[in-house]
Amino acid sequence: MAPSHPLRIAILECDTGLPQALAKYKRYGAISSALLEAGAAAAAVSGLSSLPQQQQQKQQKQEGGGGEKRGLEIGMWDVVNEAGRFPRLEDVDGVFLTGSKHDSFADVPWTNQLVAYVRQILAQARVKLVGVCFGHQIIGRAMGAKVGRNDNPAGWEVSVTDVDLTAEGRKVFDQGKDVLSIYQMHKDIVFDYPAGVQPLGSTGLCKVQGMFVPGRVFTVQGHPEFTEEILVEILEVRHEQGVFGDEIYKDAMARVGRRHDGVLVGKRFIEFFLGK
Repeated sequence: MAPSHPLRIAILECDTGLPQALAKYKRYGAISSALLEAGAAAAAVSGLSSLPQQQQQKQQKQEGGGGEKRGLEIGMWDVVNEAGRFPRLEDVDGVFLTGSKHDSFADVPWTNQLVAYVRQILAQARVKLVGVCFGHQIIGRAMGAKVGRNDNPAGWEVSVTDVDLTAEGRKVFDQGKDVLSIYQMHKDIVFDYPAGVQPLGSTGLCKVQGMFVPGRVFTVQGHPEFTEEILVEILEVRHEQGVFGDEIYKDAMARVGRRHDGVLVGKRFIEFFLGK
């Protein structure tokens, strides 16, 4: 059944992005918006489209004007540069936390304010919460889990990576297989699953690859919103900066063009926001 009003999602931008990506997407949150729009198209939910608001209104008038509102309504909030400014919960149906180059465990004002806001969401039952990478870690932190640098000597987990799904993960992603392929770019992790969370998957470097609370919380450690172009830019910049060396860079570049399940994850995010 179509939603009775637009599906209203607030994207909390936790980073600013790199030059080539910004030239294409204009702002960091638009990368996640593109994932959600692709997910909405893949979900093929009746009455849900990602038409701009003016086009939605025109369509409604053509259909008689008195029918149900339609569309995917996405707003973006820069929580780094406009710290402490968040959407009112009564104005949204879901909140999406993006990834970030920043430390999810940092004791700094904007990060602490973000954790406090996430706890407000967790304290109510209507607005749903999705997080990727840094966003996944912030949600874990808000739920009481330890977050920090991975103490595994291998360190970085980058490029297209196979995540071994749990029984719950296979149900959530409805894949019919045991592995989810997803872009990764992280050295920080959630160390343990918070109480009451269903574990979705793990890798050799990171045992908490996704968290799920039905109707409430859905996170992944990976970056389903990334494309090959986006990841190549990050890999090249971080290699030039010496963030990681030749071995990690060459291995990551060898896997960057592999098939991945980003749109599938976006589809499941949309279905989760819709309560399916």
